[in-house]
Amino acid sequence: MTQRATQQLKDLQKDKQKKVLAFLRDLEARGCAALSYRLTGTEPLDRLCDKHLGGSLRAVVAFESQARAWLILVGDHDDADAEFNVYYELYRLVGHAPTPSEKRTKPPCCGEGGSAPAMGDVAEDLALRAMRLRKTRRR
Repeated sequence: MTQRATQQLKDLQKDKQKKVLAFLRDLEARGCAALSYRLTGTEPLDRLCDKHLGGSLRAVVAFESQARAWLILVGDHDDADAEFNVYYELYRLVGHAPTPSEKRTKPPCCGEGGSAPAMGDVAEDLALRAMRLRKTRRR
């Protein structure tokens, strides 16, 4: 879990914290099968996986390898307020958003044969960027 995701988790209400912790146990047990779908967009967005945790609560995960995943961000999806939209924060983190012309296909997180969309060092780089984002937002 990135430091930013840890910060976000602490800021959630207790019932939402419980949902995230249950998801993390499921992620550890089932890997990519615990996630809903891959995101739409150019790299690295198309290698990130998403999980709806109930209501507007979302988790965004990057797989460094088949055996290691990072919870990059966790929070609400609120289009009315970009400051509280986990996807807008993700787009700031990766440096771009999907273009409006890109069709949202929501393919399964796991690829053929049940493999996670491993990103190698890119996943760790996103985790480090999320840490810097945390420092920036705490000022």
